[in-house]
Amino acid sequence: MKTPINGFDLQELGLPQGQIIGIALKINSKRHGFTREQMLAHFKLVLETPENYIDDAIFSKLAVALIEKANEKPEDFIQLNPNPNAFAAYGLEHIEDGARKQMEVAMQLPVTVAGALMPDAHQGYGLPIGGVLATKNAIIPYGVGVDIGCRMALSVYDIPEAFYYANEDKFKRELIAHTKFGAGHGFQGQYKSDHSVLESPLFAEHTFIKNLKDKAWSQLGSSGGGNHFVEFGIMEFTEADEILNIPKGKYVALLTHSGSRGFGATVAGHYTKIAKDVCKLPEVARNLAYLDMTTDLGQEYWIAMNLAGDYASACHEVIHTKMERALGATVLAKVENHHNFAWKEVWNNEEVIVHRKGATPAGKGVMGIIPGSMTAPGFLVRGKGEENAINSASHGAGRQMSRTQAEKTITKTEMQNILKDHNVTLIGAGLDEAPMAYKDIHQVMAAQQELVDVVATFTPKLVRMADDGSRED
Repeated sequence: MKTPINGFDLQELGLPQGQIIGIALKINSKRHGFTREQMLAHFKLVLETPENYIDDAIFSKLAVALIEKANEKPEDFIQLNPNPNAFAAYGLEHIEDGARKQMEVAMQLPVTVAGALMPDAHQGYGLPIGGVLATKNAIIPYGVGVDIGCRMALSVYDIPEAFYYANEDKFKRELIAHTKFGAGHGFQGQYKSDHSVLESPLFAEHTFIKNLKDKAWSQLGSSGGGNHFVEFGIMEFTEADEILNIPKGKYVALLTHSGSRGFGATVAGHYTKIAKDVCKLPEVARNLAYLDMTTDLGQEYWIAMNLAGDYASACHEVIHTKMERALGATVLAKVENHHNFAWKEVWNNEEVIVHRKGATPAGKGVMGIIPGSMTAPGFLVRGKGEENAINSASHGAGRQMSRTQAEKTITKTEMQNILKDHNVTLIGAGLDEAPMAYKDIHQVMAAQQELVDVVATFTPKLVRMADDGSRED
């Protein structure tokens, strides 16, 4: 399998983030007969001497963009704060430098009020995944993320653990029958589901999203690709939980992870481009371009983001309802929480916009689910409302390997062996989602003991993910 060139490879080469990397990736997509190594070597030469490539048939656009970038004046940009406030960080010793540096840049925005870095953090675009940022009257599309409203949803059934082991084939059959995965994939005709979210007047009134209803309808109840999953597992309450009204014991549970699909991704792409056009930040901060909440554009995005969040929730509801009916089970408790979103909250006695890109809301008493990997436990938690963390916690274990690195270093045999060792049945997924690509969830949980209390533990047993190499997160 050929290793692709991605944005991070080009950043390491020295190409500036943003438009220039986009141009380089477009050139690379055609490859022009070059190997990966040859293409990277050419990019390096263009970066060093762009004037030599102005008339080049392949690299001229990149060369011109680099020269224009070199001639931009600092006064053309919104100035960053040279003396930003510090941000809270949890488990910092296990967080890569790239994520920490991205958080440092985010703290320099003139609209930033406070920030925090969760122990599962890793480098992303703009705000790091696992980054929490509170801003004043500003919304950052890339601070929310591409998969708007991505979330976890849990149904705990009145089914004892022993029933699962005696009926594994039934659970597998229902999991395959009632889920659909893959970037761009959806349902057709009679297989489409329905939900009140599709009746929102915004699909007729909103300037941009009125053309996205058909896409939203076809993908309703599907799960996409990347790290999205639907899985059965065993939920263990070591003691009764009075708030959820669940006795001590082990129960079969369904856990789902996915977001707003193509609808949310289209919204994110559209408003990220607009933000970059109207909010001119220095190159190092370009992916943190923001929209003023007092403007029409800011309000447009805010409304679209919230509808995308409602749509993501509806997708989970469709899956959980289908499974509940198929199993003929009674649901003892449902818990749902989302990330890749922004909320209006009060922090330090002022209203702020809190962006949680890959971070779980963890206000006082707020329930959440923090998964590990397909072979590591997940945790049902209750927030402690830690203000330094901006009432947040991690959204999972977090990656310790990039997808490319995982595919290069992990073998199918190694993945199959670890699944067998943990008695986990996997349907779909590639090596990029292998358990070894993720951090140790126990280490992550140990780093956030002051942020959440553990209520119960979820052990995966039957996992379904996309099997087509999708990269949709």
